[in-house]
Amino acid sequence: MRFGIISTADIGVESVIPGIVASDHEVGAIASRDEAAAESVADRFDVESAYGGYDAMLDDESLDAVYVPLPNGLHAEWIRAAADAGLHVLCEKPLTGSAEETAAAFDYCEERGVTLMEAFMYRFHPLTERAAEVVDEELGEVRAVTSAFTFRMPDGAEDIRLDPDLDGGSVLDVGTYAVSAARLFLGEPDRVYARTHDGRDCGVDTEMAGVLEYDSGASARVQSGFETPLTQYYRVETTDGWLRAEPTFDVDVEGETSLTYAVDGREVTETFDPADHYRLEVEHFADCVASGETPRVDREESVNHARVLDAVFRSAERGEPVTVEN
Repeated sequence: MRFGIISTADIGVESVIPGIVASDHEVGAIASRDEAAAESVADRFDVESAYGGYDAMLDDESLDAVYVPLPNGLHAEWIRAAADAGLHVLCEKPLTGSAEETAAAFDYCEERGVTLMEAFMYRFHPLTERAAEVVDEELGEVRAVTSAFTFRMPDGAEDIRLDPDLDGGSVLDVGTYAVSAARLFLGEPDRVYARTHDGRDCGVDTEMAGVLEYDSGASARVQSGFETPLTQYYRVETTDGWLRAEPTFDVDVEGETSLTYAVDGREVTETFDPADHYRLEVEHFADCVASGETPRVDREESVNHARVLDAVFRSAERGEPVTVEN
């Protein structure tokens, strides 16, 4: 599969393009509003074509798919543009800024016969896959999950993640991982109670703390933010034990990872060799396009995830728990 890369965003240049290059697939083109920037990245990775505009690249008939790492508020527009060009779409999380818009994006792609997948790379790391397996097969009923992803953004930073016009904020950045992990282990919550804080007077949340509530009495505590040092972990509490992993989301592709779990008084630590979860994500996406199978992160997963994020914002605005809308 030949990918076109829409923009020279850091996550694409530093993580996804190397992942594609390491796979059996290739980057055929890259586009930027700054043609010189596109040419620089193309030279670095020996990419055949560089374009000084996104539309120009979408006209490249040699491409099969695009990867979209644009600011959140631009995702929906360029998902539609790529689908109009008949290109399959791997798009960074969050797919869009709302459940309604996410469902509409899938409708649009389905009508044009192209595959759309939200790029939650951590779901493809052996650490995550094994954690889900342990919780499902070796531990008892899950009663609580704690999941957090925070980092300290420099004071005075001029960052697109602080721009309300581009759907910025910690919830739609690192918060997506915390919520995703809670849902991975506990499923879809019935209610959400969340608080957010704009610590930089920028118009978006820079911190979030929330509780996902379940009719079974189980709960998940989720946290995201740009104001405290780097942390990324989850812990799962069950009726007969627990599981914890750290780091869990944006892990070093060249470093080992591990998880520890305890059940019935027995504690186990499992270590995983370095793995490029970006490469694994790309390979899964390409395999699904080729076979016509539904991706692991499919329409149902992405729309349900967006519904919970919507509830986080509604709860924070109202200052009270809200029901997750179906």
